[in-house]
Amino acid sequence: MGKIGVGLVGWGTVGCGVIQTLRENADVIESRLGARLELLRVADLDLERQRPVSVPRQMLTTRMEDILGDPEIQIVIELMGGLKAARTLIVSALENGKHVVTANKALLAHHGNELFALARQKGLSLSFEASVGGGIPIVKSLREGLAGNRITTIFGILNGTANYILTRMSDNGLSFADALKEAQSLGYAEADPTLDVEGIDTAHKLAIAGAIAFGTPVQFDRVHTEGISKIDPVDIQFAEEFGYAIKLLAIARNVDGRLEMRVHPTLIPENHVLAGVKGAYNAIHLEGNAVGDVMLYGMGAGMMPTGSAVVSDLIDAARDILQGTPGRIPALAFLPDRGQKIEIKPVSDISTSYYFRFLALDKPGVLSKISGVLGSRGISIAAVIQKGRHADSVPIVMVTHEALESSVREALAEIDKLDLVLAPTTLIRIEDNASRV
Repeated sequence: MGKIGVGLVGWGTVGCGVIQTLRENADVIESRLGARLELLRVADLDLERQRPVSVPRQMLTTRMEDILGDPEIQIVIELMGGLKAARTLIVSALENGKHVVTANKALLAHHGNELFALARQKGLSLSFEASVGGGIPIVKSLREGLAGNRITTIFGILNGTANYILTRMSDNGLSFADALKEAQSLGYAEADPTLDVEGIDTAHKLAIAGAIAFGTPVQFDRVHTEGISKIDPVDIQFAEEFGYAIKLLAIARNVDGRLEMRVHPTLIPENHVLAGVKGAYNAIHLEGNAVGDVMLYGMGAGMMPTGSAVVSDLIDAARDILQGTPGRIPALAFLPDRGQKIEIKPVSDISTSYYFRFLALDKPGVLSKISGVLGSRGISIAAVIQKGRHADSVPIVMVTHEALESSVREALAEIDKLDLVLAPTTLIRIEDNASRV
C-alpha cells in the first residue's frame, strides 16, 4: 500500500487538530483511501510554544522552503492565516506542482478567483472545506451533495463567536461588552474581535458559499456587511415581545436573476429552527429546487472540528492523486466556462420587514408624526410598543410590513431630524418568510 506525503504550514490550533486526527484515525483513513497519509514536515515561525499536540523535532522547520522543495510532499496544508504570506505560499506550492488544502476564508474571499484559476491552469486541486463552517460540510454539500439542484437560498449562522455573544445577551441579559469579555475569556473571541463581531468573518464565508451555490465568481466586496456591536439588550427584549430572536445571519438569495448577499443582525421568528441555535454553534439552512429544505448544524470552529474538515480535503486530494483526476470537481462547482458573474443587488434595492426603535420626547403627537413620515414613503406599520418612560423620553418600537430599503432609509433620515426624536433610530431587518425547517 502506497503513501501520500503531506506538509503542514501553521502549527496552531487547527494544525494540532489536523495532526491529532491523522494520528487517531490513521487506520480508518487508510481503509477508505487505500493509501497512507504521511505527515512529513511541519513549518511554523514559533517552534517553542507549548501545544496540545507534539511533533518530533526532526519534522519541524521554520522554513516554508523545506516543504515547498521536498519532492516527497505532494499536498501542502496552509493554516498560517492572513493574506500576503499565505497567498505567496499557495501560489508557490501550486507553481511547484503540489496540491493545496487551506482553511483560509479571508484569503479566498479576497484572492480566491485568482488562486482557483492558477490551480486549474496547473492541473492541481485547491481544497477549502474548512474555510466555511469549520467542521460542518457546507462546501461539499453545495458542490457535490446538492449538485443536481438550483440553489435558491442560503440562510444561516456562520460565526460562533457572534452567536455566543447574542445567546448570552438573550438568555442572561448581559450587555454586549460583558458578553464579549466572557467570550474572550473562554477563547471564543480574539483579543481583537473585529472580524467576528462586525460580521466580516461571516461575509468571507458567505462570499465563498454564494459563489459555489450560484455559479458566480467570489464577490466579497459586494456583500453588504453589518455586525452586532450596536445591539442593545433592550432590542433583544422588545424582539422577544414581538415573537422574534435576534441572530447574526448570512443571507444569499437569487431573486429574479440578481443576488442578495448580505450579513447583518436579523429578527427571525422564535419558532424558526435557527432561533434555537445557541452558544458557539453554527447552522446553515439551504434551499434547493429539487431537494427542498436542508439544515446543517454543528461546531463551526475549534481544533478538532476544523481539523476534521481539513483532513477530509486531504483525503479528496489524495484520491485525485491516486486516480490521476485532479480538478475532477470544479473548485466553485460550475465549469469555469459555464459560470457567470451575477449582479449582486445593493442593499438599497432589497425589500424586507423592519424593526425600528425610536427614542422620542414623551409628548402627544409624536407617534402620529413618525407614522406620517413612514406612511409618506409607503411603509406600513404592523405593530407598535410604546412603554418604559424615562424622565421626558420614551422608546417607541415598531415592526413594519415589507418595504423597500431605500424608502426606509429616506424615511429614517427625515425622522431623525425631527426635534421630537432624541437619538438616531435603531434599525434591524426582519426575515418573516424564512422557511421554518
